[in-house]
Amino acid sequence: MTTGTLTDASIEFPDNRLLIELCGEFDRNLTDIEGRLGVQILRRGNHLAVHGEPDAQKEAVEVLTSLYNRLEQGKGVERGDIDREFRMNAEPAAEDQLEMFSGGTVEIKTRKKLVEPRTEAQKAYVRALYDNELAFGIGPAGTGKTYLAVAVGVNMYINGMVDKIILSRPAVEAGERLGFLPGDMKDKIDPYMQPLYDALNDFLPGKTLAKMMEEKTVEIAPLAFMRGRTLANAFVVLDEAQNATSMQMKMFLTRLGEGSRMVITGDRSQVDLPRGVQSGLRDAERILTQIDRISFNYFTAADVVRHPLVAAIINAYDKDAESA
Repeated sequence: MTTGTLTDASIEFPDNRLLIELCGEFDRNLTDIEGRLGVQILRRGNHLAVHGEPDAQKEAVEVLTSLYNRLEQGKGVERGDIDREFRMNAEPAAEDQLEMFSGGTVEIKTRKKLVEPRTEAQKAYVRALYDNELAFGIGPAGTGKTYLAVAVGVNMYINGMVDKIILSRPAVEAGERLGFLPGDMKDKIDPYMQPLYDALNDFLPGKTLAKMMEEKTVEIAPLAFMRGRTLANAFVVLDEAQNATSMQMKMFLTRLGEGSRMVITGDRSQVDLPRGVQSGLRDAERILTQIDRISFNYFTAADVVRHPLVAAIINAYDKDAESA
């Protein structure tokens, strides 16, 4: 039926149980889609009727169909999955990008959850982590650089591709003083490492993680503790690499041992090094870009997968920096 420029479309979903999951509690998934596209979605038995502008209606039907297909495959539908469907529909994949898995999906299986990239940049990044022994992920906060790297590390460990996971960060104060924190050295350092613990807890059961840390198959340590080590058969992540000095970056990169993978993540806009000290991340970009088997993947505010305001905040700061 057509009313002015508005149209109606009805989609049938044969499994009522899956349809309930698709709609979400109190129809919150439908409300999310309605809010994004300016359409109205009504449930009539095992049909969903979509009312709105033709282009918006068409996109709503595509998103609903894709989400229902996820449910048929035994996967869940959360707000992040809806967000991913919208982002992937809006970003056509590059023609020369081959898919990692059949069906065109990139999936990272861990012990606790299945992780899927939400943007084309994230998909290319995950591919680079599997394809290269040394990979860089550079971009603003909230783009999944570290989260995806840790997920891939857990996946490689589960599949026997590496024997251990090592996560590291420079212990650089962001305007605060480390020495004034209470407790011993571990107590002072742990707050800096907490984001890495959080990521691991998302992918590994608590008891499993505790056992792996006790057996040293998972290590979380400040960058300074990496000096003198050779990291063989390990998946190694250096997070917040913009706060490593040039000497520290060279030291870390030369720890790469036989059978290991290394990932460097950082945000060039959030350097906490003292004034006049060059960021090792910038130096690495300048020096290493021409070496084969080293990949550089870049993210923008469009790839932010945290709260939508985060992308707006990053864009505002970028514009302010440009005008200054």
